[in-house]
Amino acid sequence: MDSHELCGQLAEPTRLRAFSAVVLGAGTSAEVAETAGIDAKAAVKALQRLIGAGLVATGGDGRMTAGAGLFKDAARREAPTTAPAELDADPERNAVLRNFVRDNRLTSLPAGQRKIRIVVEHIAELSFEPGCRYSEKEVDRVLKGWHDDHAALRRYLVDQGVMTREGGEYWRSGGRVGV
Repeated sequence: MDSHELCGQLAEPTRLRAFSAVVLGAGTSAEVAETAGIDAKAAVKALQRLIGAGLVATGGDGRMTAGAGLFKDAARREAPTTAPAELDADPERNAVLRNFVRDNRLTSLPAGQRKIRIVVEHIAELSFEPGCRYSEKEVDRVLKGWHDDHAALRRYLVDQGVMTREGGEYWRSGGRVGV
């Protein structure tokens, strides 16, 4: 779904209110009606359209969830493609990063150890503050912004000695530090 279709689905006020209610945690049509301040019949009709468009999904427990990832996907697909800027002052590191990083997102995971090290150092430098501790959930949230395979990135960060993991917490323990 592109951004035009997304906007079209949410341009109708009742559907927008129903979608917003699901985003805020309403999981049934009755909860959506109450949260959105619309009558039950209008809520059901709006939810049918939103489910049909893929903006709302029904889980195995029957509760509805919002497909908010569609917005991110549409924005990425329609983002202007520009020549990548200098990502590092070192020409060798910059060449590696230009091959793997576009708009602060990895286009693919490198295969060679040297390239992996350069990429994970870059990610850690931009994403994690030295001296701060992060839960695995926080690390995953950040890494999902870089690449869909956030678990592989997390392993690379630890395996390369850029981050340390202990007792469910992560912290920067290596790599470069910007000054």
